[in-house]
Amino acid sequence: MQKPFFYLLLVVAVAGLFWMVSSAKKTQLEHQAIIYTEAAPKPIGPYSQAVRRGNAVFVSGQIGMDAKTGLLDTTSIEVETKIALNNIRAILKAADMSMNDIAKTTIYMTDLKNFSRMNEIYATYFGKGPFPARETVQVVALPKGAHIEISAMAVK
Repeated sequence: MQKPFFYLLLVVAVAGLFWMVSSAKKTQLEHQAIIYTEAAPKPIGPYSQAVRRGNAVFVSGQIGMDAKTGLLDTTSIEVETKIALNNIRAILKAADMSMNDIAKTTIYMTDLKNFSRMNEIYATYFGKGPFPARETVQVVALPKGAHIEISAMAVK
């Protein structure tokens, strides 16, 4: 093999490798985004309402905070659950997804004695199923004095 041809081949191979790496990084960046909507409460700390990575959306924990007033409604566990799930629904809508796309939720409650009342409301947001995977954990306290916080992972 002649040296000029070898060097040309080497340059083409290296250029192709750089192009492939650059394309992969560009594709990865195109498939990640921060999701934000005015229809859900603004984050109360250094986090996003949701983050898209590829075809998955990770929704931050939502409490029973009204998006318009910024106030927490602790009237009952049912009301807090509805508002938290409505906030998740609004964030998913902004991500072009729905409650049916949720693969998993995590629920934090300050009192598991309210589990069955929360569960009745929760079930209404997913119809007849299939239901997402889920865990429910009792915690000592939640932000702003909430009694429930729900996070979700959705996949399209």
